[in-house]
Order: sequence, then C-alpha cells, then structure tokens
Amino acid sequence: MNALQRAPLRLAPITSGLVRSNPKILLGGSHQPSLLRYLDGWPKRWGRPRAFQVQFTGVDESLAHFASNSFDMAVIQAPSAERLEDCVRQLTRVARQGLIVRRVSV
Repeated sequence: MNALQRAPLRLAPITSGLVRSNPKILLGGSHQPSLLRYLDGWPKRWGRPRAFQVQFTGVDESLAHFASNSFDMAVIQAPSAERLEDCVRQLTRVARQGLIVRRVSV
C-alpha cells in the first residue's frame, strides 16, 4: 500500500483562516476557462465579494518551483498516472485547498 492510499480523505473544504482580501488561485491545465468554473461560489462563507489573483500553469508543468503555501486554492487537471503521486504531494504543499479534476469539458 503506498502513501497515497493511506492518506486521510477530507471531503469538506477548509475555509477557515482564509482572510486575504484577494486570494491567490493556481489553475493548471489545458482549458483554463473551464477550470475557472470550478471556483464558482468558492468559498461560500465569505461575507463580501473578493477579487481572485489567478496564476496559470500548463497541464504537465511541475509545481515544484512554487513556494509552500503560495496559493489559497489550486485547481489542477488530472495528471498522468506516472505523475499523480508527485502532483498530489506538490499540490498539498503549495495550496491550502486543492482540487484535481479528471477531465475538463469544453
């Protein structure tokens, strides 16, 4: 059993502690307008509108060059099976919340 199978699963979003007035968002994938749709209503507990600071990355680009806790939220298109473990490790390092989407519909 590898480390990914033993990792705890958290289904509820972690929205406490997000007090930035302009949260930083990372979108990684080939169809960025579709990835933006995953942010609709995130998070729902904010009392007022917020402007996102969005940074884009390619579908197969490594997240290793980003500093830890660089982003409040990241939405990443699902990597290949060979890159999945490294992608999850890097995603949890650079973002407070993350979402890996299987495919992005156009």
